[in-house]
Amino acid sequence: MIVNIRRHVYPILLAVSSLLQTVPCVAQEVSSSYGLQHDAKILIDSIAFEGNRRTQTSALRKVVRIRKGDSVDAAIIAQEVERLKRLPSLAHVEFELRGENRDILLFLLEENFTLIPFANFYTSDNDEFAFRIGLQEFNAFGRNITLGAFYQRDIFDSYGLQFRAPFLFSRHLGLAVNWTSLVTQEPVFLDSGTADYRYSNRSFEVLGLYQINFKNRLELGINYFTEDYAYLQGATDPNVPQDLKVNKSLVKFIFDHNGLRYHYHYLSGFRSILNVQYVHSRDSGQLPDFWIGFNDFLYFARVGQRGNWANRLRLGLADNDPTPFAPFAVDNNLNIRGVGNTIDRGTAAIVLNTEYRHTLIEKDWFVLQGNVFVDGGSWRNPGGDFGDLTERNNLRIYPGIGLRFIHKRIFNAIFRIDYGHGITPDAAKGIVFGVGQYF
Repeated sequence: MIVNIRRHVYPILLAVSSLLQTVPCVAQEVSSSYGLQHDAKILIDSIAFEGNRRTQTSALRKVVRIRKGDSVDAAIIAQEVERLKRLPSLAHVEFELRGENRDILLFLLEENFTLIPFANFYTSDNDEFAFRIGLQEFNAFGRNITLGAFYQRDIFDSYGLQFRAPFLFSRHLGLAVNWTSLVTQEPVFLDSGTADYRYSNRSFEVLGLYQINFKNRLELGINYFTEDYAYLQGATDPNVPQDLKVNKSLVKFIFDHNGLRYHYHYLSGFRSILNVQYVHSRDSGQLPDFWIGFNDFLYFARVGQRGNWANRLRLGLADNDPTPFAPFAVDNNLNIRGVGNTIDRGTAAIVLNTEYRHTLIEKDWFVLQGNVFVDGGSWRNPGGDFGDLTERNNLRIYPGIGLRFIHKRIFNAIFRIDYGHGITPDAAKGIVFGVGQYF
């Protein structure tokens, strides 16, 4: 069994490693486009911003690392351009050096509209229709603070509130607070068949946000939540409770390495996001503690002037308890487009999403983009072994096509429609609507 998992997983890890080695330095590549010698030093006399009507200048100064009197080269300036491009309030950024000695650094800003409604709709040929709608402001008070709320209807009603301020305390330190009340109908997979449960999760989360440097940031925090399972219909098992309510807490750690380059809706480069959680039951002896971790590896490449190749590889692993409530779900809205709403669960996962996005029409602020994709993945059964990842019954492959309607000057204003059609045994097909790229 060890041989099998090595043969299938190690080549993927080696491929990711090779991508890390071939991705060029963001700052050096971008700086060359500004026509400055990479090693030429400039003594900055002053820094100014032009084009920020809604974003406060003081908030921008907090983000930028360069200060008056600093001696910088083109690579350092170009890195600050990229840093500003990552702000949700800005669609595009360039710079100029003005003054007789070219010592006045001026950032030329193109702002986004940041008060954004969003909607996700998803269904398949054998599932209930479900949706999530909400409203987010990504530049509250002109300081790149995110405030958001959502309503979800997935048989039952759910709600959520979000606050995220990455530069609340300093250019390195911020805070995020989230409150959610999620209620859904979840399938539970038993030896005797499938049961439907009403699942409720009410949670309150606080995260500290710390930006180490240009490419790397950390999140660390705690989440207090209550899970409530109530049996609705279907198969039963004397070893599986029909009603279960437990108070839990989890410690969450996220490490984000972001080497992406942004040009409006085009992306290039590599990003890795590690998410590790330890879950503790506060009701003594009711459920065992467990841990879960997953890493998303993302790689984007420009193809000509209008193409973008996008890839996401997720490797996930959790405690392998033989529980019907396993943490990794197979779901339309998470990993496999067209597969259905939570059709299976596992305690380990390998998922690869790859797609080619091509700009069909680009007129000033509007972009129409088409895409072709293949979503594939495999899961380890609860209590099983790594050999489950290579079992045909656990493998799902869904190719498909889609469209993207993009507004270049509204943050994350990408309305997507994807149709996925499974080609593995007992496959489904379905349409997934949403705001923002799928990954």
